[in-house]
Amino acid sequence: MGLTYVTVKLTALSENGEQIQSYEDNFLVDTGATDTVTPSDKLQAAGIKPVGKMVFELAKGRLQEYQYGLTRIEFIGEITAGRVVFGPPGCEPLLGVTALESVGILVDPVNKTLRRLPAIPLKFLSR
Repeated sequence: MGLTYVTVKLTALSENGEQIQSYEDNFLVDTGATDTVTPSDKLQAAGIKPVGKMVFELAKGRLQEYQYGLTRIEFIGEITAGRVVFGPPGCEPLLGVTALESVGILVDPVNKTLRRLPAIPLKFLSR
């Protein structure tokens, strides 16, 4: 698949859920990344704060610990919230599959586009 970019807006949330600041940029859609990754300096400037650390496996197999935060994520007319990884300053912003799938968007590798599902799967046991 060719490279696909989308404009993404990450917004910091206050403790009571009010919007504070945001960061907007073109993000590479990365189906190999679970989480969204953004340069740490951009997240800090937008008021997004780290809430924890995790070890991530990088593309070449190396393990690396990064901080992550929680943020509102907006792209192509959809809104979700989720984890964003504090990447190295200057790194390319990546939109991971968790954010895509949470709003019902899949990558269509044949047509090299993003495709909306007609409905988001929500399966549960009925009684």
